[in-house]
Amino acid sequence: MNEQNKTAEQVIEDYSRRKFLGTSAAVGATLAIAPGITLLDMAQARPADQAASSKNRWGLLIDSNKCATGCDDCVSACFKENAIKEGKKETDSQWIRKIELKDMQSGRTSSLPMMCQHCAEPPCVDVCPTGASFKRADGIVLVDRHICIGCRYCMMACPYKARSFVHEELTDQNPDVPRGKGCVESCTLCVHRVDKGEQPACVEACSSSGKNAMIFGDLNDPNSEISKRIAETATTQVRADLQLNPGVRYQGI
Repeated sequence: MNEQNKTAEQVIEDYSRRKFLGTSAAVGATLAIAPGITLLDMAQARPADQAASSKNRWGLLIDSNKCATGCDDCVSACFKENAIKEGKKETDSQWIRKIELKDMQSGRTSSLPMMCQHCAEPPCVDVCPTGASFKRADGIVLVDRHICIGCRYCMMACPYKARSFVHEELTDQNPDVPRGKGCVESCTLCVHRVDKGEQPACVEACSSSGKNAMIFGDLNDPNSEISKRIAETATTQVRADLQLNPGVRYQGI
């Protein structure tokens, strides 16, 4: 049954059932993300029996000076990696998008990608009634599609308009990226790649094209490339006034 057509009693009953299942799974120290996949299974960069650690905080630094207007390599790479249909409808999923900024005083324009900012204080997590929106210990913000009831509170809470709702049945999915109709989704920083010690697809594509406008790394490691760049160069957190402490930083805006 479509979530929008359910009565309040049915939504509450569904929520209670899912909450019970989630709690029961937690007792076993794993939480099912999809058949055969658990949270612990997703920690491939570490020993399989170790969860994500707060000693890391994964983040992105995007240099708008190197991000060319009209270039959408990062968007195409994201869509391909996560099996997202490159549609044009307003209801189509969009984990990353290019936006154009213009300084009204100088007339200077900037082009940059916008995605989930993986906030340290994510409002999407705060408003989620089921716990489907959650933040890993290493700072990556995710959605558990088996607990998501499609209420879309998180979409309204996100100041970056970074979340999408899946309106239609999905086919030809990437088995490493479980998605589903009736659920909310957003950029995962390609967590399935990160947990294997690889770069997110958008970063890899930007580097392969020679533009090198995106740096991925550990914000908690002072010796990482991203931390050194942030220490040396002025960077911006979008909507820093909200004090969400995003893990995505921008240079040159």
